[in-house]
Amino acid sequence: MATSWKNQDIIIKGMEVLTHYNKSFNKIIYAEKETKNREFDTCNFINCDFSNGLFLSSLFTNCVFTGCNLTMTKFNHCQLDNITFKECKLLGVNFSSCNDFLFSLKFDGCILDCCSFTRKKLQKTPFINSSVKDADFSECDLTNSVFKNADLTNTTFSNTNLKGVNFLTAKNYNIDPEQNNIAKAKFSIEGVVGLLNKYDIKIE
Repeated sequence: MATSWKNQDIIIKGMEVLTHYNKSFNKIIYAEKETKNREFDTCNFINCDFSNGLFLSSLFTNCVFTGCNLTMTKFNHCQLDNITFKECKLLGVNFSSCNDFLFSLKFDGCILDCCSFTRKKLQKTPFINSSVKDADFSECDLTNSVFKNADLTNTTFSNTNLKGVNFLTAKNYNIDPEQNNIAKAKFSIEGVVGLLNKYDIKIE
């Protein structure tokens, strides 16, 4: 049965606890709610619903979100340090509003459609088995990141550092080599067409 923050026995008087260490939050229903000035260290969030919610000025460190609904969730002025998202729905999340300090994410089996990562440093970030459609990586540093089995339909790369990025099993990307740094990036033979779309040529 789904529970709310207030019904969790590890929460005192409904979210008055400011710091949570090594806790598991299961089936929390906190959609369209605000969570402010909280610290979560080495916590697990499992099958929680934070859709259309707001995390404000909060700190997440070494946390894992599994099977959570984070559609349109805001992380305004939050620090996300070594955060893993597994099989989560993150539609429309604006990660650009997060603090730059110690910003580190991992994605596996997630829906990241319409997310914004504008101007974020995302070196060595794995995007594994994920849908990353209509996302925005403008002016990002994605050095040595991996898009493994990622669908990048209509995703924007503009003035993006893609040095050493692995696109070998990514699909449907459209990257302009003249507007992005693609030095030592890895592409499959089949995917090279995604680098030539601007030239309006036919490859047979």
